[in-house]
Amino acid sequence: MDKIAENPAKGSALTDPLDRHVRSFVIRAGRMTPSQQRALDELGPKYLIDVSSLKTVDFDKAFGRKAPLVLEIGFGMGASFVQMAQNDPLRNYCGIEVHPPGVGSCLKLIEERQITNVRIIHFDAFEVIKKCIALQSIDVLQIFFPDPWPKKRHIKRRLINDDFIAMVAPLLKHGAEVRLATDWEEYAQQMLEVMSRAEGFSNTQADGGFTPRPKWRPLTKFEQRGERLGHGVWDLVFRRD
Repeated sequence: MDKIAENPAKGSALTDPLDRHVRSFVIRAGRMTPSQQRALDELGPKYLIDVSSLKTVDFDKAFGRKAPLVLEIGFGMGASFVQMAQNDPLRNYCGIEVHPPGVGSCLKLIEERQITNVRIIHFDAFEVIKKCIALQSIDVLQIFFPDPWPKKRHIKRRLINDDFIAMVAPLLKHGAEVRLATDWEEYAQQMLEVMSRAEGFSNTQADGGFTPRPKWRPLTKFEQRGERLGHGVWDLVFRRD
């Protein structure tokens, strides 16, 4: 998953979330397959949103229609992200991913299924959020299975922290949802604590705890493998007041 930046990856290491940041992702050395590279070259112009100018994105223009916007940070190889969009054609789905193989795979899926409500931003998510998203423009923000950075010295790199949530809050419409999921229990608890104390957010669970696994979130191969090994998964859904 595309992890973001200092707060985009930090607990409180980010003193100024708009200027300095510690990356919460690592550019992995995985090689592009020929088909992934071909998808980037041939399908990129059709489905990628160019944010190289770091100007505010006109999503209505990018999608060719006006519809509620679902923004996902870090969709991995894109399978569950594309499935969600296919199941929900009345909303626009924009995914931000920094890793080229994942972008290439996602582009292939979009084209194979001829889905028209998906666009991709291939860029550092922190920069996109900081400079390219209009205020009160997001209807759903979802971040599933971000890098847990399990080592104690790396916890500051975790994406979900107080500074990050404070930074994205103004970009969410009133009534918008923040959807989170992780298979690391300790990180899940951190997510719950961060969201519970965030100003202007309410837990959709009356008991203030985790959300039962939502039917709208498709199982990933990674998650299915974890379930077979007995790993838990924790979901959260908070609403912007």
